[in-house]
Amino acid sequence: MTRPDPHRPGKDDEQTGLGPTRVRDLLVIAAVTAIAAWILVRYNYNDFPPLPLLAGIVLYVLAALEVVIAFVVRSRVESRDVGRARGQLHPLTAARVLALAKASAILGAIAVGVWTGLLAFLLGQQDVAAADHDRPGAIVGLIGGVLLVCAAMWLEYCCRAPDDPPAVGDS
Repeated sequence: MTRPDPHRPGKDDEQTGLGPTRVRDLLVIAAVTAIAAWILVRYNYNDFPPLPLLAGIVLYVLAALEVVIAFVVRSRVESRDVGRARGQLHPLTAARVLALAKASAILGAIAVGVWTGLLAFLLGQQDVAAADHDRPGAIVGLIGGVLLVCAAMWLEYCCRAPDDPPAVGDS
């Protein structure tokens, strides 16, 4: 038997553990990372090599892979094709996919923060040829980070178990 928590009245029956990723947490990660990246870039931009246009392309690849995985997981979960039999989505695989989605959401939030911090610095640099050259690459990276977060959140959503069907005789 568990003791009621005096700091959380009414929350005694709530399960603790792994829950859905909160957008608020991802926004905090992105904001803190953006500030740190802006400070880092502000004091070290002269030492950076030129930014290639496709520097953030890996984020697009990861997002695309997660969308494909989400379609597979969603179809298996909706058809209740989850289990240990051959051809079914194994529960451990579903748990691993969920872990991938959570990790990718955090990676995407970090990427959004880094690219936002860099872009914020670059937008403040007027009449600097290097900054003009680096802006498109930062925009590509920022969009890739946002796409990765969206794909990861959707993949996580697709991992949810459907509601149990009503029992026979229940109305």
